[in-house]
Amino acid sequence: MTSALFYDRLQFAVTATFHYLFPQLTMGLAALLLYLKSRAYWSRDAHYDEAAHFWTKIFALSFAFGVVTGIPLEFQFGMNWARFSTFAGGVIGQTLAMEGVFAFFLESTFLGVLLYGKKRLGPLVDWIATVMLFLGSWLSGFFILATNAWMQHPVAYAVDDVGAVHVTSLWGLLTNSWLVWQFSHTMTAAVVTGSFVMAAVGAYYLLSGIHLDFAKTFLRTGVVAAVLASCLMLFPTGHHAALQVFEHQPIKGAAFEGHFHTESGADLVLLGQPNMDTLTIDNPLIAPKMLSFIIHKHFGAEIKGLTDFPREDWPDTMPLLYYTYHIMVGLGSLFIPLMLTGVVLLWRGRLFQARWMLWTIMLMAPFPYIATTAGWMTAELGRQPWLVYGLFRTVDGNSLLVGSGNVLFTLLGFLGLYLLLGLLFLFVLLRTVARGPAVPVELSANGKGAS
Repeated sequence: MTSALFYDRLQFAVTATFHYLFPQLTMGLAALLLYLKSRAYWSRDAHYDEAAHFWTKIFALSFAFGVVTGIPLEFQFGMNWARFSTFAGGVIGQTLAMEGVFAFFLESTFLGVLLYGKKRLGPLVDWIATVMLFLGSWLSGFFILATNAWMQHPVAYAVDDVGAVHVTSLWGLLTNSWLVWQFSHTMTAAVVTGSFVMAAVGAYYLLSGIHLDFAKTFLRTGVVAAVLASCLMLFPTGHHAALQVFEHQPIKGAAFEGHFHTESGADLVLLGQPNMDTLTIDNPLIAPKMLSFIIHKHFGAEIKGLTDFPREDWPDTMPLLYYTYHIMVGLGSLFIPLMLTGVVLLWRGRLFQARWMLWTIMLMAPFPYIATTAGWMTAELGRQPWLVYGLFRTVDGNSLLVGSGNVLFTLLGFLGLYLLLGLLFLFVLLRTVARGPAVPVELSANGKGAS
């Protein structure tokens, strides 16, 4: 019979994965909204103001669904992971509370200002509200990631007499070295998601022959932002995030690279299938000695393999970890040449007429979601068998009074509810996109409005 621990982990994975589909879009759109509102404010161009208002509505939709799907995650800490909450509540409770008290209220308040005060506020107040929305959105991500960074690399804590941990320095907790690259990598990935979605909507409008002025703005903004964020996501943020994994979590690093045996001049596995019986990679496509060079800047450097560590400390889903890591890196690497092609076509004045590229951009919209989901699975599966790396094992964290049947029952309920929520989100999103932005009065009067 499958244990309650398995269903506890599965339920949290399902709810966290579904929830993160929404905040990654809001965090990415927050940066793009700031750009559009800044263009509107400094140029006094109503076109950019209406473009920003259109994306504010999509931001609000994603924000609302993010709130609804995030609430069950909070409850699961107490219901499914009571022993973990008893152990680490003194630390994670602080950052989660700060996210709710500071970031969430900042974000929701100024989102309301932008949605319902558009015709009552002056341009300066409208721009300031957008700045505060951006800060609230990214500050929310910061506090959540500070929680996760502590679980990945615990700092600034002390263990009391009853075995619970407490914060010894709030500043130390919020300046965790792990957090620097985790936050920057996650935020650039969110911008990739937001820019791909914006570019896809622009491509759809161009292919449909509607809202042409807005389509060009969305496509231009999305493509340029996507190529910049994709490059930053790969280097330096992704590169340095990987370096700290090999420094502080070498077992995870070896696992997601499929590196079983210690060797000098370690090869980088580009493709292949991990064989857990022979501890080898089947059908490998490799870049000779590149893993050693990437990690240590030396082709002959030694990289420790999984067999140098106790088997009980290996991630218990090592093949899945290997695949999610390679999906994340593969898609992230694909985004750069794709959007770079779009930028080149834009520079040559051919992007808006290149239907093959417009179709490609539109159909690529879901792929950043796949990449970010694979990235989070890499981070969380790789931390196993620890809830708090090196301090507290996963097997010791779940609630003993909640049986497997209860967890499975609620998991099935979540799956049904999330299916309905997902369909509802897509329905409202597609209706909003179909309506499109309104034609600004100033632009409509002189013949420059959207078609």
